[in-house]
Amino acid sequence: MIKIDGVVIPTPSKYTPGIMNITKSERNAAGKMIMEIIAVKRKLEMSWGILTSQETSDLLNAVSGTFFTVEYPDPQTKNINTGEFYVGDRVAGMVSFNKGVPSWSGMKFNLIER
Repeated sequence: MIKIDGVVIPTPSKYTPGIMNITKSERNAAGKMIMEIIAVKRKLEMSWGILTSQETSDLLNAVSGTFFTVEYPDPQTKNINTGEFYVGDRVAGMVSFNKGVPSWSGMKFNLIER
């Protein structure tokens, strides 16, 4: 469903794409808002259920660079779009530690278009 730098990642259990207007705005002398849309960017909120230790590591490594290419389904265009993104904060909770091997759940992060 989603590729990072050409590599398919595990399908998230929750995928919430957002559309953000980047604006320059101010009020004029009459108090009226003046707004200029500078750009329209995407924010992809994703989370996963239980992941293996390897899947968790692969996901974190996929988003470890400063910027990377993401292919993702876009609700507005109804297409698979491609863009350059960076990652926000990443979290994952360990749910078990069996024979020295952790299992993870609740991995989540946002990808924000550059």
